[in-house]
Amino acid sequence: MPELPEVETTVRGLARFLEGERIVAARTNRPDMRRPFPPDLVQGLTGATVTGLSRRAKYGLVHTDRARTMVFHLGMSGRWRIDPESEDKHDHLVLETAGHRFALCDPRRFGWVDLVDTPMLGEWPGFAAMGPEPLGPDLTTSHLAAALAGRKQAIKLCLLDQRIVAGLGNIYVCEALFRAGIDPRKAAGRVSRPALARLVPAIQAVIGEAIEAGGSTLRDYIQPDGELGYFSKQFDVYGREGEPCTHSDGGAITRIVQGGRSTWFCPKCQR
Repeated sequence: MPELPEVETTVRGLARFLEGERIVAARTNRPDMRRPFPPDLVQGLTGATVTGLSRRAKYGLVHTDRARTMVFHLGMSGRWRIDPESEDKHDHLVLETAGHRFALCDPRRFGWVDLVDTPMLGEWPGFAAMGPEPLGPDLTTSHLAAALAGRKQAIKLCLLDQRIVAGLGNIYVCEALFRAGIDPRKAAGRVSRPALARLVPAIQAVIGEAIEAGGSTLRDYIQPDGELGYFSKQFDVYGREGEPCTHSDGGAITRIVQGGRSTWFCPKCQR
């Protein structure tokens, strides 16, 4: 599944071609993806001018001058294609401006689209209970200490809770915990404040580096301009079971399962 850096990279790529442009035509090629398309989606977008693009957690946001915002989630295999040479049978939503065509392609149809009144975005069900953005000013040591106080659940699983930090996924939680030297199995409420103080910049660094690198080359992820991300070449622990630890002598990367998902870490340097 595309994670936060992949969505951020997608939004930045779309903005280069779509921001400030008028959508002269919009159409859906099927009634639904994972969820039905909003009944007023085509009418709401046709003729609207895109005033900006942004991201919240793993959602992309396309803002328009009609005070309406299209929210999209890429699901497992979704991606935007810009000026495709031919139409793909998995292009489920197509937007056209005077100079470009944008196709939301999703073979597995786990992605979806919504159209929300822009002033109500904060109250939209997907966003209402979300925690702070990992790169925003509200992710602090104090926030984590308060949110994790008394929690017996493993720190790894708590960090995947979108109510604690918005947009963190499995890859980057594994990498951030490794950089901070925190055992992913440790009860979240027992992680010391100094360790949390290391964790905040670790999260910000690994997310920031992944965005700059263009996201991770995993499965079907492709940027809007067709370029593949390459942050996966820089992973310290993710997918490296049995390989030597890059931070300790004699340590080896171990894989365990937590909450039904794989976790990679070094038992020697993560305490």
